[in-house]
Amino acid sequence: MVNNADFNIFTQWSAILTVVCGALATLAFIFKWGIRFRLVGITGFMGVLTGSLFALALVPFTRTAIPGAVHFTRVYDNGGNQTVITVPSQITETELEATLRQAASDLFSYGRLGGGADNQLTVRARTIIHPKPGVSKPLFLGQVKRSLATRDDEQMAIDIYPESFAQLPKPSA
Repeated sequence: MVNNADFNIFTQWSAILTVVCGALATLAFIFKWGIRFRLVGITGFMGVLTGSLFALALVPFTRTAIPGAVHFTRVYDNGGNQTVITVPSQITETELEATLRQAASDLFSYGRLGGGADNQLTVRARTIIHPKPGVSKPLFLGQVKRSLATRDDEQMAIDIYPESFAQLPKPSA
């Protein structure tokens, strides 16, 4: 995984290449080369790239890992206050709670739109069960509601649906 120190190195090399491109553009104008305007464009692009890499070097990349969380997949996201994830049907209630905490952490973004009066992000977890051959049924197992305003929300409300867990198929031994 790329970290902030790597972006510092990328920024330094990009800055060096930007200066080289700028020097070439200057020489192109002095000697009236035919590609002088292309070199100005390349230098401008390199300047934007260097600035972007510098910004990425400043922003800390942090991802909270919640112990006990299982892999989930986002299946619906309105970009605002509602998200649905899917989890395996063999999940336990404690794994689901950890997974909901992980999803709430991973899916948090300051850029999400507050779609409701409560300004909460709702992440619902579901799985697919097959009550009969050829029939698939989505089954919601729980949800978490967290604030859209603060990253470290201590007031997350996690709801687990025990009646849904009762419908899950029992593992065969």
